[in-house]
Amino acid sequence: MPTYDFDIGILGGGAAGLTVAAGASRFGAKTLLIEKEKTLGGDCLHYGCVPSKTLIRSAHVYHMMKNAWRYGLPGADIRPVDFADIAKRIRYVIGAIQKHDSVERFCSLGVKVEFGNAAFVDEHAVRINGETYSAKKWVISSGSSPDVPPVEGIETTPYITNRDLYSFDSLPKSMIVMGAGPVAIEMAQAFARLGTKVTVVQRSGQILSREDKDMADMVMNLLETEGITFHLNTAVVRTKDLGHERELIIKGKDGRETGLRAERLLIALGRKINTGGLGLEGISLRFDEKGIKVDNRMRTNHAHIYAAGDVTGEYQFTHAAGYEGSVVLSNAVLHLPRKTDYKFMPWCTYTAPELASIGMNEKRAREAGIEYSVWTEEFRANDRGLAEGEEAGKIKLLLDKKGTPIGIQILGPRAGELLSEWVAVLNAGVKLSTLAGAVHPYPTLAEINKRVVGNYFSEKIFSEKVKKALKFFFNFKGRACGLS
Repeated sequence: MPTYDFDIGILGGGAAGLTVAAGASRFGAKTLLIEKEKTLGGDCLHYGCVPSKTLIRSAHVYHMMKNAWRYGLPGADIRPVDFADIAKRIRYVIGAIQKHDSVERFCSLGVKVEFGNAAFVDEHAVRINGETYSAKKWVISSGSSPDVPPVEGIETTPYITNRDLYSFDSLPKSMIVMGAGPVAIEMAQAFARLGTKVTVVQRSGQILSREDKDMADMVMNLLETEGITFHLNTAVVRTKDLGHERELIIKGKDGRETGLRAERLLIALGRKINTGGLGLEGISLRFDEKGIKVDNRMRTNHAHIYAAGDVTGEYQFTHAAGYEGSVVLSNAVLHLPRKTDYKFMPWCTYTAPELASIGMNEKRAREAGIEYSVWTEEFRANDRGLAEGEEAGKIKLLLDKKGTPIGIQILGPRAGELLSEWVAVLNAGVKLSTLAGAVHPYPTLAEINKRVVGNYFSEKIFSEKVKKALKFFFNFKGRACGLS
């Protein structure tokens, strides 16, 4: 029987890799964790979720300061933003979280951590920094990187990606954003609120293309009121470096070309998987440009090699990576068969207001051929929303023909937090009648969850059939007042 240096080896120290490493070692498996960057934590901690949400919060506070008059407060003389101060705060937040993802912490858990570029030399061993390490099982969680399109002139035009956004010496006066996915739209609004003139260029006819158009259009309309310019159904023809500015030549549906100029060019057109240099071809591991191929237990075509996180190309969210890491842990370490289930995978775009989703939206329900009904409730009808000046947005509940919820979208203040109630409801199979009968504290934004379900039951409870029955049994006399 072959012997190996480690019970399990992990390539990549992001959310998926750290989940597997911490769990495997605590269960007693001799664990090796290899990270190509200089620190653990992955893209999320250093260039994604953490710095972006920190920046968004700073932009939100600045926006509130400038709009104090909307809350009955005196206006203030607000100075322009010093982005160096914001960058300092971002570094502080990253540093505080980094302590949880430090080498010292993982070493204390029993994990051996190595930094460098590793490549498979056979199905059970990798070569890194001149050393060869073997493991009985491997997990590939090498993540993803910003994708850059093959546009004419892009090689000689300075551009930035999410990896460059948080260390500016000064706030850009203007910025063109190529793409309109979550990262693009979040950063477009954040920089616009801080004082940057922002233009968004999108290939398709809507922003946030995964979402229903009505919800995405509401987000776009709100961002337009904050000064962001959108060019939809637009192709980028070429780019050019003008020294202090970058130029984009775009072409609309009518075929006309237009020139756009800005100090910074942000490319946010999606992600590409990190498989280069891992030696996957040499061990005949199946993958393509969309991701490493895995089954529902996260196993590759080699049963002892697993993949999790962005590199699989499934759901490129930090919480999805952590979930997939837990599935790997169950199968690879505990030998407890566990399959992935993405039916109720939630996600949130952290614009203001936020747009959060779980389950199916109308777009996916139609694609699946599911018959459904839609129930909505506006935030302008929510008393707490009115009190806080948060009237924009709505909740949209999708029910199948049996009245079972199949998806919820919330566009509104703290939508990501409000969605958590639905995470519990859907995963636990809680009946809608239970939610409708539950007591929520007043006034809270969360009452909107109860109200949208109440809208569904109200149509049944207060029907003409019910009223006629009550009149028959109790001799009710009907309306006491009416408006002409």
